[in-house]
Amino acid sequence: MKSSALVIVDFQNDFCPGGSLPVPEGDTIADTLNAYIERFTEKGLPVFASKDWHPPETGHFKEYGGVWPPHCVMGTKGAEFHPALKLPEKAIILIKGDQPDEDAYSVFQAHTEDGRPFKNVLEDMSIEHLYVGGLATDYCVKATVLDALREGFRVTLLLDAVKGVDVEKGDSERAIKEMKHRGADTITIEQLSL
Repeated sequence: MKSSALVIVDFQNDFCPGGSLPVPEGDTIADTLNAYIERFTEKGLPVFASKDWHPPETGHFKEYGGVWPPHCVMGTKGAEFHPALKLPEKAIILIKGDQPDEDAYSVFQAHTEDGRPFKNVLEDMSIEHLYVGGLATDYCVKATVLDALREGFRVTLLLDAVKGVDVEKGDSERAIKEMKHRGADTITIEQLSL
């Protein structure tokens, strides 16, 4: 029974410095994410990695009525995983935001490359506990954690492997508070025991 899994949210070029929608210092969590990946892989536990994968025209982007500049457009360099991320060969890639009418902040709105919804995959693998890191704390990480809790999963937020946008000062701090308030645990790599 593989009851735990690592979920890495949107660690993509466009969300790192130099990208079109950069999270300040977003790339600085790469080593820590890799350390988590190593620990999960050693234990034979699954690693999921989500990516925003937007069509060029989507209601998610400013020019089509959304709030964000174009980012993570399908097939572009910006949509690729950041080169510092060392995903294992068996990592399960999840795609989200690939429909023109969806924002898809949460990984629970994602599907595998062959179209299976994330939740179904978790159920098929008997996973009950998700460890969540990635970008950005106050958007896609928060949405993923809150959805996971709503769906009845146990959730641990990786405090040392997330970074936030902080459109409003303190957004990330408030997001972490809300996730904890809703039932998420928090750890850093030193506290990880699998």
